[in-house]
Amino acid sequence: MTIPQDPPYTAQIADNPLATRISDRIRRNGPITFCAFMAACLYEPGLGYYTSPGRKVGTGGDFYTSITVHAAFGRVIAREVARMWRSLGEPATFTLVEAGAGHGRLACDIMDFLAEREPVCYAATSLLLIEQEPTLAGAQAELLASHRGRLDWRTPSELADLRFEGVLYSNELLDAMPVHRVLMTADGLRELFVTLDGDQFGEQLDHPSTPALADYLTRYGAPLMVGQEAEISLAGLSWFETAATALARGFILTVDYGFPKAELYTPRRNRGTLLCYHQHRVEDNPYLRVGQQDITSHVNFSALIERGEELGLTTVWFGEQYRFLLAAGIVEEFESIETADLTEAEKLRRRLTLKRLIMPEGGMGDTFRVLVQSRGVEAPDLGCLRGIAP
Repeated sequence: MTIPQDPPYTAQIADNPLATRISDRIRRNGPITFCAFMAACLYEPGLGYYTSPGRKVGTGGDFYTSITVHAAFGRVIAREVARMWRSLGEPATFTLVEAGAGHGRLACDIMDFLAEREPVCYAATSLLLIEQEPTLAGAQAELLASHRGRLDWRTPSELADLRFEGVLYSNELLDAMPVHRVLMTADGLRELFVTLDGDQFGEQLDHPSTPALADYLTRYGAPLMVGQEAEISLAGLSWFETAATALARGFILTVDYGFPKAELYTPRRNRGTLLCYHQHRVEDNPYLRVGQQDITSHVNFSALIERGEELGLTTVWFGEQYRFLLAAGIVEEFESIETADLTEAEKLRRRLTLKRLIMPEGGMGDTFRVLVQSRGVEAPDLGCLRGIAP
């Protein structure tokens, strides 16, 4: 059964080494899940979007993140990290873990702030970067050179062996986890598989590759209408389970774009949320520029909240990024601009840049959500809890 598309999602394979490699796998073994296709597009060693050379974010890349907009984002996160340290009783050993640190910009902004403004917390802090792509370590080490004595690395597979007290944070990590794509039909749930149509990629429907997909929708999703497509991130949930287990005591802070399940799986979103980014343009065809464009889908925050509670985590706060930043300290960043020795033109430029982080309707303020969870912390005193309730 071929999934109905208008226009069809197809693209030429020739002259693309990764597309050729994936097509060879399909010829040998038959159709693959979209999850396997997306994993290859993003993480195939040496050829995937995140595992090949080239700048991915910022003006010269394919998309912006809160990190690349302004250092204030990291400074506000750092303010909250310091409050988390105090809520833990100011331990002498405090582990700060970033998963998916990229080139290390966010980690650098956080550590710089702690060193400058929270020296006691900084003295207790060690920074651990969980990174799948080993070639990024050099760029991270260079950027974080002034914090080198506090810096170490682990692979995602080694995260399962950790037990730490501190804070694990991620920014736009889970949206890039490979997803399964499903469609509800009159005959029940079906999964989308990637196949070949001559010299192009094509799509076909078949019975789900695993019963975990239907189980996920039952536990963490919502009923789908006939004709409705959706994404299911088993990989993202598995990673989260590993992270939650590694946290002995402390906090998990997740920043990403997504929705609670009722919003994510609403019939209004009947084509799902899968998007691709290339040179600051949004695409909807994942079979174009294989390995050369980002592929994302929105995070199901209900799954993180509900599975977290099953694993013993407490939901401390969940809401839009602008609410979090306003409560946690971005006002102080605006004030620092006003008192800085800058021209009025430069102050205005910086104010406008900061506003991108908090403005809804076209900015990042309501596009991104923030989830704070804890383990073993009684009545944490965090900035986000003092702000406008979500």
